[in-house]
Amino acid sequence: MFMNIIDFPPVAEGQDETFRLWFDWSTEEYKSHQGFISRKLLKPIKNGNYVGVVEHESYDTFMAMHTSPTQAEARKRVDKLLQGNPTPHFFTIVAE
Repeated sequence: MFMNIIDFPPVAEGQDETFRLWFDWSTEEYKSHQGFISRKLLKPIKNGNYVGVVEHESYDTFMAMHTSPTQAEARKRVDKLLQGNPTPHFFTIVAE
C-alpha cells in the first residue's frame, strides 16, 4: 500500500472553517477514484499547521487520482485558502 503525507501551509486568516469544508468535499470527490482507501485531516494539539494523510492501494493509483481533473479542481479551490503550497511526502507501507 501507499501513503501520502501532506504538510499544509498556514490557512489564510478567517478561512479555517472553509478549509475544513473543502477537505470534506474533496475527500468525497476522491472516493470515486480507483485505489482510494482513506483520507484524514490532522490538526496539531498545540501550534502548527494541518497535515493530510492519504492512503491508496499503490503509487500508480494515487498518481492517476493526483493528475486527474478532480485534483485540478480541488487544487483550484484550495489555493485561495492557503498561504503557500502544500508539501507532499510519499511512503510505502511496509508493516502494520
